[in-house]
Amino acid sequence: MTFWMGIASAQHARGGRDGGFAQLGHGKHIAVKSLKKGDWIVYYSAREGMGEGETVQAFTTIGWVTSDAPYRVEQAMNFNPYRVDVNYLKDAQPAPIRPLLGDLNLTRDQGVHWGMVMRGPKRRLEEEDMLKIAEAMDVLAEFQDLRD
Repeated sequence: MTFWMGIASAQHARGGRDGGFAQLGHGKHIAVKSLKKGDWIVYYSAREGMGEGETVQAFTTIGWVTSDAPYRVEQAMNFNPYRVDVNYLKDAQPAPIRPLLGDLNLTRDQGVHWGMVMRGPKRRLEEEDMLKIAEAMDVLAEFQDLRD
């Protein structure tokens, strides 16, 4: 089991949650091909919309991968992104990142440049970080029950 952080707008993260899927890197296969069945993914959202809207800077959705492999969907004309299916924890609450900056291995030593590690389609997380994020999202008990 691997723990991942996907990076997407809050709007896109909620769309994935509501649709039961994860899509990374604007639907590129390379961005989702390393996600395996049983892996966990949490989304970090810097803004409400893609490159626009209100500042969010929070972990917005969390769930586990249920697909055996990425698959392609027809989303729009000439846009066929790759996805994996995800069961999201519906009770998860958005968790602002600022209170966690000094606690997460991901950001602890980054100082004022912590935002640099929040770029790209995804990052691998240590289990310790995922536990802290799940706790901040008020779903630690459910996360622990489901990952075992």
